[in-house]
Amino acid sequence: MTGANIIPFNPLDKRHLGESVGQAMLQRPAESLSALKPFEGAGIYALYYTGDFPAYAPLAAQNRGGRFTHPIYVGKAVPKGTRKGGNLDAVPGKALFSRLAQHARSIEESKNLDISDFHCRYLIVDDIWIPLGESLLIAKFSPIWNTLIDGFGNHDPGKGRHAGFRPRWDVLHPGRSWAESCQPRSETAEQIIREAKEYLTTVG
Repeated sequence: MTGANIIPFNPLDKRHLGESVGQAMLQRPAESLSALKPFEGAGIYALYYTGDFPAYAPLAAQNRGGRFTHPIYVGKAVPKGTRKGGNLDAVPGKALFSRLAQHARSIEESKNLDISDFHCRYLIVDDIWIPLGESLLIAKFSPIWNTLIDGFGNHDPGKGRHAGFRPRWDVLHPGRSWAESCQPRSETAEQIIREAKEYLTTVG
C-alpha cells in the first residue's frame, strides 16, 4: 500500500468538528431531568432512560448504575430566529432549558413513564455548531426516539390542525392531550413494543 491513497487528517473537517462537540457533551455529568434549574443558553442534549418499561429493557440496563451510555433521545435547542437564517445576533435566552422542560412535561403527561427514570446531559454551544453536533450524535447512537419511535419532540400543531396521524410515540405513551386529537394510527402499542425490542437488539 502506498501513501497516495491516504487522506490527510483535517482537524477542521466538519465531521471532526461535530465529533468534538458531541464528545464534549458526553463528558458532561448526567443530571436528573426533573431537577434541572433554569439556565441561559442554546445547545445540544441527550436523554437517558433507566426505568422498567418493557420495550426499553436492554437500553435501561445499559444506563443503570450511573453509566448513562445509551441515550433514548438526542436533540438540540437553537436561539429564536436561527431557523429563519440571516440572524447572526440571535439571543439564545433559555432555549436549551425550555426545550428540556418541554420534554419533562411530555414525560410527566404520559400514562406509562416516570420522570424520575430520566436523566440528561447537555452542552451550551455556539449556535453555528449546534446542528452539526446533534447530527453526529444521532448518527453515533441511533436513539430509538429519534428513529423508530418518532414524535417525542413534536409540538401541539394548534387548534383545528390535528388532521395528521398521531405520532408513534403517543401511541406507545398516551397522555398528551393534543395527540389524542390527532387521527389514530394503524399500529398498536403492542406492535411498536415488538419492533422496539427487535431494534434495540441490533442497535444496542
